[in-house]
Amino acid sequence: MVFLTRRAVFSASHYYWNESWTAEKNRQVFGCCANQNGHGHNYTLEVTVAGEPDPVTGFVVDLKWLKDVMEREVLAAYDHKHLNLDAPEFARAIPTTENIAIAAWKRLEPAIPAAGGARLSRIRVYETPEIFAEYRGPHEQVFVRGVKDRGEA
Repeated sequence: MVFLTRRAVFSASHYYWNESWTAEKNRQVFGCCANQNGHGHNYTLEVTVAGEPDPVTGFVVDLKWLKDVMEREVLAAYDHKHLNLDAPEFARAIPTTENIAIAAWKRLEPAIPAAGGARLSRIRVYETPEIFAEYRGPHEQVFVRGVKDRGEA
């Protein structure tokens, strides 16, 4: 089994807000990230696929194909967008790094089998160099590094 990872960068804005809480509780929990005008990040998306290299090409997947899928399924939906307002999956879900990783998985996972035997193995989304979330599918746990830095835009 070989794991192959491709990176892409996108810029998006967002804010954290739980509609079932008071404004005071949102500000208490999310700090300046609760400002509904939003703030932005230059996110890095890492997509890892797993499989056996094709005996003819040597590829797990064609990297140009993977780049095109990432651009079509994730970057077109998120790049230069306000995630709370422009991405339907965040109409009710808070666009945390964790939820962005899960949403990217849901967007990409149906397309990967077209690569001929590879499977989606991991999504990692970096909000900053110190904060990232990793998602390995619905049967795995989300891993987040740098949670203590939350609440700081």
